Amino acid sequence: MRPTRLWPLLLLLGVFAAAAPPSDPLSQLPTPQHPKIRLYNAEQVLSWEPVALSNSTRPVVYRVQFKYTDSEWFMTDIMSIGVNCTQITATECDFTAASPSAGFPMDFNVTLRLRAELGALHSAWVTMPWFQHYRNVTVGPPENIEVTPGEGSLIIRFSSPFDIADTSTAFFWYYVHYWEKGGIQQVKGPFRSNSISLDNLKPFRVYCLQVQAQLLWNKSNIFRLGHLSNTSCYETMADASTELQQVILISVGTFSLLSVLAGACCFLVLKYRGLIKYWFHTPPSIPLQIEEYLKDPTQPILEVLDKDSSPKDDVWDSVSIISFPEKEQEDVLQTL
Repeated sequence: MRPTRLWPLLLLLGVFAAAAPPSDPLSQLPTPQHPKIRLYNAEQVLSWEPVALSNSTRPVVYRVQFKYTDSEWFMTDIMSIGVNCTQITATECDFTAASPSAGFPMDFNVTLRLRAELGALHSAWVTMPWFQHYRNVTVGPPENIEVTPGEGSLIIRFSSPFDIADTSTAFFWYYVHYWEKGGIQQVKGPFRSNSISLDNLKPFRVYCLQVQAQLLWNKSNIFRLGHLSNTSCYETMADASTELQQVILISVGTFSLLSVLAGACCFLVLKYRGLIKYWFHTPPSIPLQIEEYLKDPTQPILEVLDKDSSPKDDVWDSVSIISFPEKEQEDVLQTL
């Protein structure tokens, strides 16, 4: 085709272009950017960045829809999911805001989509990848951890990171990471119970520990290892053998101390016997009458003594002298 024959066609296109109305910049809204789903313990939260429009004063609202495997799309309202995420101005939709047990079933395959709206205008749908809560959840550490020191042991009690409705399909295992302060870390577990006892620990030693949960989903053989709890340290108490040793040591120590004290006392008594006798000897006292006389010399002391002394009868024996004639006296002497 010659160039001269193209001119009528180009001219016609220019006419139609000039006659076409100018395009409306709000005829198509931009899509929300960077949507992400937060699955932490029992939380299910969808968030995104806001859509900014420079030539509109009206607020942009957002609509969230969901569906399960091979199902149609549903509106997120109070009747369907327990929360309203239809034409909201917030840039977040918390499906578990009503209660931790609310939200999507944890073993369901869930797909979400999101769009922005302004009056009759709206953006294209942004569809997120499907998720299953048990498969994609981030498991936090056990909660409400309480540790009771025992006799050479530590008794640990806690609650699960979140509640599981049907423990036949999913449940938690627990591990305890512990170490003597400044020592090597050890791991004990798994346990199904929420009460764990660390036995055979050294008495009167400081042990530090962390507790960790692991989610097991039987249906798909999924294991989700959780975060460790904060480190906490505790001192163990004495066990029965240590208490017996303490009693024996205290008894022996007390007996030894008493023996040493008794020996020291005996040594001091023998060495300083005269001095001790002097200290504890009662000094002689002056008779009361003499003490009164010394206070008042004019008092006749002899009369006072005679007056105070109790009269006593003299005691004597009667003696009779009998004389003998000389002859009888000689006979008596010879007889003796």
